[in-house]
Amino acid sequence: MIDITYVSLGIAFLLLVIPVYLLVIYRIGLVKSLFYSVVRMTIQLGLIGIFLKYLFKWNNPGLNTVWLVIMILVAVVSAVKGSSLRAGRVLMPAFVSFSVVTFVIVFYLNIFVIRVQNVFDARYLIILGGMLLGNSLRGNIIGISSFYKNIRKDTKRFLYVLGLGASRTEAVLPYLRDSIALALQPTLAAMATMGIVSLPGMMTGVILGGANPESAIKYQVMIMIAIVVSTVASVVFTIRMTISACFTKAGVLRADIFVDHGKAGRK
Repeated sequence: MIDITYVSLGIAFLLLVIPVYLLVIYRIGLVKSLFYSVVRMTIQLGLIGIFLKYLFKWNNPGLNTVWLVIMILVAVVSAVKGSSLRAGRVLMPAFVSFSVVTFVIVFYLNIFVIRVQNVFDARYLIILGGMLLGNSLRGNIIGISSFYKNIRKDTKRFLYVLGLGASRTEAVLPYLRDSIALALQPTLAAMATMGIVSLPGMMTGVILGGANPESAIKYQVMIMIAIVVSTVASVVFTIRMTISACFTKAGVLRADIFVDHGKAGRK
């Protein structure tokens, strides 16, 4: 793989002149946000690059596992924040759900598909785990958020179904179906155009790393299947595990699980 020097990377930053110019001309007002995001991304990737360098060098199973757990925790916090739910009620159930799904899928890939000798190898455990979390995170935010928001918006109908004698499981089933469908849409749309409209990131990275296109395609197909499984499983498991904390014993959705509950109450 051809390495990029820091001078060349600096030249790449010059491309930012184009969006900055257009944002200024059209008075969109996102110039500061653009610079903040670029600077933050650069610093974070620089630090993680240094960290991964030593993580791969040491390749300690315990340290690798701890780092993946930290990645899962950060992903869960992001998902909870994006769902407008109170972290105190859903953070722990969501963390358990994300952890189980991520570790099961990564171990399955390492043992049965890639067949690595050490399933805790940092190059596979952390990289595959990160790709699953990063690509399924958006779907999880959409799915979890829509599930609880739709029930709140449809409170009268939901209570009517409960009043007819339906169990809580039966009452939430239509909302669960809609949430899974919404969560899957971004991934399914990306899969439908993959290879024709776009060349996916993992495939491009493997090819740039020196592998032949055939191997790159196999890895990409593998990771996309894993992302679909991870998205569906984590959405379903997270919702099922958070239901106890978010509903009363009578099956009614708690109003105080939402971050904006206080604001809504003052209106």
